[in-house]
Amino acid sequence: MEKLTQEHAGHLLEVLEDRYQNSSTIVISQLPVKEWYNMIGNATVADALMDRLVHNSHRIELGGESMRKLAQSEHLE
Repeated sequence: MEKLTQEHAGHLLEVLEDRYQNSSTIVISQLPVKEWYNMIGNATVADALMDRLVHNSHRIELGGESMRKLAQSEHLE
């Protein structure tokens, strides 16, 4: 995975700012939340993005084996 460019981080911040306290936003990621700061790069932008995402949020973390891996092993049996 590559870090967000400054331009992409700015676009993401703009979208989240427009939606903040007006609309729901769903974020899906395979990357653990604790690693998001590193992927955003700019600490100031990362703080702003995370603040808007975390405020009034509901987090659901899924774990376990990959469903693709499980389906493949069942198919091979």
